[in-house]
Amino acid sequence: MWARSVLGLVSLALVVQDSLAFKAHDFKTCSQSGFCRRGRALAKRSLETQSWQSPYSIDPSTISIVDGQAVFKAGVKSSLYPDINFGLEVRVQEDGAVRVRMDEVGGLHKRYDEAASWSLIADPKISQSIQWKAGKKDIRAVYGSKKDIGVVITYEPLQITLSRGGKDQVVLNGRGLLHMEHFRKKEEAPAVEATPTPEGGEEQVVVKADNPGAWFEGAEEDALWEETWGQWTDSKPKGPESLSIDISFPNHGVVYGIPQHATRLALPTTTGENAFFSDPYRLYNADVFEHLASSPVSLYGSIPLMHAHSEESTVAVFDLVASETWIDVSHSSDKSTETHWISESGILDLFILPGPDPDAVFAQYAKLTGTAPLPAAFGLGYHQCRWNYVSSEDVRTVQKRFDEENIPVDVLWLDIEYAVDHEYFMWNEKTFPDPVEMVNDVAATGRKMVVIVDPHLKRDSNYPAFTAAQDLKVLVKPKSGEGEYEGWCWPGSSSWVDFFNPAAWDWWKSVFKPYQLEGGSWSWTKSTEDVHIWNDMNEPSVFNGPEITMPKDNIHYGGWEHRDIHNINGMLYSNLTYQAVAARSDPPKRPFVLTRAFYAGSQRFGAMWTGDNMGTWEHMAVGIKMVLANSIGGFSFAGSDVGGFFGNPEPEMLVRWYQVGAMAPFFRAHAHIDTKRREPYLLASPYKDIVYGILRLRYSMLPVWYTAFRETTVTGRPILRPQYVVFPKDKNGFDIDDQYFIGSSGLLVKPVTEKDVTETTVYFSDDQVYYDYFTFATYNGKGSHVKVPAALHQLPLFIRGGSIVSTRERPRRASSLMKYDPFTLRVALSKDGEAKGDLYLDDGETYNHQKGEYVWREFVAAKKTRNSLRISSHDLGSLKPTEAVGDSSLTTYNPKNSYAKTLDEKDVRVEKILVLGLKGNPKSVKVEGTGEDLAFEFMPAMTRAASTLVIKDPRAKITDDWTVLIQY
Repeated sequence: MWARSVLGLVSLALVVQDSLAFKAHDFKTCSQSGFCRRGRALAKRSLETQSWQSPYSIDPSTISIVDGQAVFKAGVKSSLYPDINFGLEVRVQEDGAVRVRMDEVGGLHKRYDEAASWSLIADPKISQSIQWKAGKKDIRAVYGSKKDIGVVITYEPLQITLSRGGKDQVVLNGRGLLHMEHFRKKEEAPAVEATPTPEGGEEQVVVKADNPGAWFEGAEEDALWEETWGQWTDSKPKGPESLSIDISFPNHGVVYGIPQHATRLALPTTTGENAFFSDPYRLYNADVFEHLASSPVSLYGSIPLMHAHSEESTVAVFDLVASETWIDVSHSSDKSTETHWISESGILDLFILPGPDPDAVFAQYAKLTGTAPLPAAFGLGYHQCRWNYVSSEDVRTVQKRFDEENIPVDVLWLDIEYAVDHEYFMWNEKTFPDPVEMVNDVAATGRKMVVIVDPHLKRDSNYPAFTAAQDLKVLVKPKSGEGEYEGWCWPGSSSWVDFFNPAAWDWWKSVFKPYQLEGGSWSWTKSTEDVHIWNDMNEPSVFNGPEITMPKDNIHYGGWEHRDIHNINGMLYSNLTYQAVAARSDPPKRPFVLTRAFYAGSQRFGAMWTGDNMGTWEHMAVGIKMVLANSIGGFSFAGSDVGGFFGNPEPEMLVRWYQVGAMAPFFRAHAHIDTKRREPYLLASPYKDIVYGILRLRYSMLPVWYTAFRETTVTGRPILRPQYVVFPKDKNGFDIDDQYFIGSSGLLVKPVTEKDVTETTVYFSDDQVYYDYFTFATYNGKGSHVKVPAALHQLPLFIRGGSIVSTRERPRRASSLMKYDPFTLRVALSKDGEAKGDLYLDDGETYNHQKGEYVWREFVAAKKTRNSLRISSHDLGSLKPTEAVGDSSLTTYNPKNSYAKTLDEKDVRVEKILVLGLKGNPKSVKVEGTGEDLAFEFMPAMTRAASTLVIKDPRAKITDDWTVLIQY
């Protein structure tokens, strides 16, 4: 097959990409979206009408209680349309969460109700201990271990309220904005009368019937049956079907979540006096090229989960809808928040998560959508990428330069130019003539490769992937329902696989198996298990489509329109790719898959990055906030492109961005094809030396990151934890989103995201000592903002007193070469002179950890007497089944498992213990039990720095129980 030259590919890419640079007119505002415009107009009318009341009410005669006493069902009527029927269902789950479902009954069409089947891991278990008590005006239930949670369903107007301890937490339809546009037949053209004019002619005047519902819906029809925007027309074959509902948090003054947006973690207002944004937050997965650093514009992913927080409690709502959604946020006071959710289609399927604290909300959400799996260990290392490494020799040269400079890296990436004519799976034989040998050369150093596979398939009869999908009839259809939808993306004329079609699933898994068609026409057979996958453009991105995506009236499997499933589309793509990469090995190995588009539940299928950011200080700063928001949304394996995708950052900015990236779960440097090369070895001194130190720090902390991943896998708690999550009762931390904690490690980081900074301010919430990770300088908390040194070579990183941090300090060129290295323990004593921490280890590659093949140790420093300290290690064993929110398979454990035996045989041990903050000069350090003396060095506390005790080679195997006794 003829292959376009690299230069030609680059030129085409630049032309296309330049046409996609961010322009506000490429994307709709609410005023340009018919259903959002209608929803906002309804809200405005409610404020202008003194006697406003929701037209929706429950018919008490239709109430039934099913499944014991747990599920409430009733018919709902709208006074606007008495002949239209709606059904309401309210379920109380075992964990106390409340699920509210409402759908049209007996309508002309069926509303999309399958979002739960893709997002949820199972149908939630219903409580068996709920007792509903019906009254004349409402029905209610009280439950919870303290009988302090109440659910009240008011009949007329319909309203649902969740309370705790007598205080309302969440109110649905409290403002009367619930509106489910029912399916209807398009009326014939209205009557027209001819009215004489003074000039003797006639004027055609439309005669409209009176609309008794105009007070609620508006007097005029607005984009109900067809909508034109720019050059595109949306046919809307089913007519109006939008859904809006107001959700109030009467006792919560701040809300978080609903990623993905480039804005602060505590969501700014969009309506009301002094609103920060004029448009609502939009959830509509979109390829927003060069996105703004502060905007409610929708980006690449959508997670319709919102936390509401106060000093007293945390609650959340999860709106399980897959269509385009707009969300207004306002505050009626500094202690309450009102939101208005407007979706284009789908049923109402809403979960109220009662908390009462952030950890409880994380667990409740994880029980619904699952937790992230333990990643392949290499995925936590440093990833080197750009658009594009141009040849196999280029890849080898990059690897060689990293090795020559002793810079660690785990993964080398290839963007779209590896594929001939952008036909994914097909190597360009001119530039990559030896892909297997190239990958093997990379793998020989303990590294992996990641290559991109986008969802668009070039419409080329000589392209096997396209013809196979065409033969299987698994391509998305145009609005006619016939043939295949044709759009434009990187290869030119393209079609898209419909992953809602089960017929696509096994086929997609099969094409990733290396060597499956050896000697055949598939160039992808020239691959190995050391190649992992990057899914980009999966919103989906369609260059010539409305808003650079697929027309809403395209047809998917089951007859659903694209409007119904748009936000889920990208998740299905990464889901099937994740399964495909796992299935290529026997037994399966953990895959690494990176996705740009995502939805609630995407955390189960790999990592994400924040998309096409720019090389500016503002994008560096907002990237941290976006990753924190994703963490709130359950998707912790996240990061922003180091250096920014666009632009040529100056060395100072690049250094700071490496500090940001090294403190994120996903750590990748990436750059646009039009940027200068900026691999770390190209930096001049001192910048290169600083970046090398940052990378070494990241690799030394891999045990911290891996342990944090294990925790999120089983509990749902995020890896990066904002201030309000760790200290939920400290109102001074509610708006802080530029510093965060790493898991339960006790590590607090405050990256610098401004130019020419030599010091910064860190907020220490609690009455505890904090130690500078590098200098051991001490700082006291008590809700204080403290200035700390932050010159370019200094990353503000602190250990909270009471923590024990496990690291591996020996420099290696890849994480795979560290698996038998010894450990260093940093024991940061609390004000009370104690500390603890844990360490989780497994092979980082297989699923044997689910069979109990792992090591999980706890380290504890505790006072034995007034003048002695015991530092001990013991086996944590396994979680109790009731403790595992996520991966309950980790509850099976044998301390003598084969993995633990391997570490024992390799003599994996603790080689150094560093104790910070000891309150006396040690007289002896011994191994308890044997009395064996250990060598140590001690430096007493100075003006600012804590005392440091270094215990050399305590002769403690990582798999053994042991105790070191310090007398002072």
